[in-house]
Amino acid sequence: MTSRTVAAAAAFVIALALAGTAAAHAHLKRSVPTASGTTAAPTQVEAWFTEDLEPKFSTITVTGPGPNGAKVDKGDTHTDPADAKHLIVSIDGAAPGTYTVNWAVTSVDTHKSQGSFTFEVQK
Repeated sequence: MTSRTVAAAAAFVIALALAGTAAAHAHLKRSVPTASGTTAAPTQVEAWFTEDLEPKFSTITVTGPGPNGAKVDKGDTHTDPADAKHLIVSIDGAAPGTYTVNWAVTSVDTHKSQGSFTFEVQK
């Protein structure tokens, strides 16, 4: 192999490695309350993701039980100052029933992802 062939092959491998890193999306890793779990009345919902998040472009909304599914989060979604993968929102009380958590996040590499889960508050 010539030095040009080796250099071209090395550049190709580096480009592939960087492309894989740049294509990363933030996925939900875990949450409190646990997705599909049952809990006592929480005062906040916390979610951890696989990538660092852009706080200004990342939200959690929580709707409560009942046919109307009223919004119960306080609209104060923020990242943990010590962990940019950790998103938190406060909620107003938690009457018994099923709650839905919707999240939409943008990772620091500008990729967007979203999802939802439910949790149950015990009576």
